[in-house]
Amino acid sequence: MDMIKRPRRLRGSEVLRKMVRETRMDKSSLIYPLFVKEGTGIKEEIPSMPNQYRYSLDVLPEKLAELADAGVTSVMLFGIPDVKDPVGSGAYAEDGIVQKALRAAKAEVPDLYYITDVCMCEYTSHGHCGVLCGSEVNNDETLKLLAKTALSHVQAGADMVAPSDMMDGRVLAIRNTLDDNGFQNIPVMSYAVKYASAFYGPFREAAGSAPSFGDRKSYQMDFHNSREGIREAMLDVEEGADIIMVKPAMSFLDMVTKVRDVVSVPVAAYSVSGEYAMVKAAAARGWIDEERIICEMAASVYRAGAQIYLTYYAEELARFMDEGRIG
Repeated sequence: MDMIKRPRRLRGSEVLRKMVRETRMDKSSLIYPLFVKEGTGIKEEIPSMPNQYRYSLDVLPEKLAELADAGVTSVMLFGIPDVKDPVGSGAYAEDGIVQKALRAAKAEVPDLYYITDVCMCEYTSHGHCGVLCGSEVNNDETLKLLAKTALSHVQAGADMVAPSDMMDGRVLAIRNTLDDNGFQNIPVMSYAVKYASAFYGPFREAAGSAPSFGDRKSYQMDFHNSREGIREAMLDVEEGADIIMVKPAMSFLDMVTKVRDVVSVPVAAYSVSGEYAMVKAAAARGWIDEERIICEMAASVYRAGAQIYLTYYAEELARFMDEGRIG
């Protein structure tokens, strides 16, 4: 048969396939989400997220050292307080769980890069991402507390802050507060394109952050919309966001690409708890090859245009990259 163009020529060996690979990955782009809580001697497995744990501060350094040994260079800290109140005061308290975790982590494993989630939902008694006025979240009053929270994290040692609340104007409020306090060089990674998603279920169990009434659809985005996501991303860049995040990842890869095409800052994608839980559940039943699925999911995120990948599989992916199974 007379064929000049044969795409299979470039698939003939492992060396050649890697040589012409379009999507490249690196361990430095991985961020591992980590849950910290009050108490001692606690390594508490999350039932809906097998092999993911809540750590007390005395146990935390062991996990951080394990991640560093695997080549994961960045973590995202989520705090679980003992006491909650209507205004989420634990989020910005000097002795809050994240603030204490940062000081302990920086002392014990200083070479990791520490990012903190900035939100109120884990800390409010009602579980919403801000202070309430009646049954509605008061956007502008919440901005003051988000900025206060971000500042307290940075003062405790955070290298980057990541607001996830989806209030209008939060990036500018945080940027101004950090700048006014001499932290002009601290980056802000905005959860700019965050959808009201069913994929968050296991996280809400892990962090105890489910709302006690209603839902978050008045501030998180409708998953039917894409142009709205572009608008959110561009607004946050204008307000000073240094990195734009799309969340969740798996069902929203179109948004990763669309955002990448319109912003000039790096784009991150968060493979959330529901994605992790589904893979774990199917793998436990022998229905899928977990390791291959992990690699395919990661490659799809980078192929879509993300430069940064937040995933509960960061440690495994770092190992796979070392072994040449992905990258």
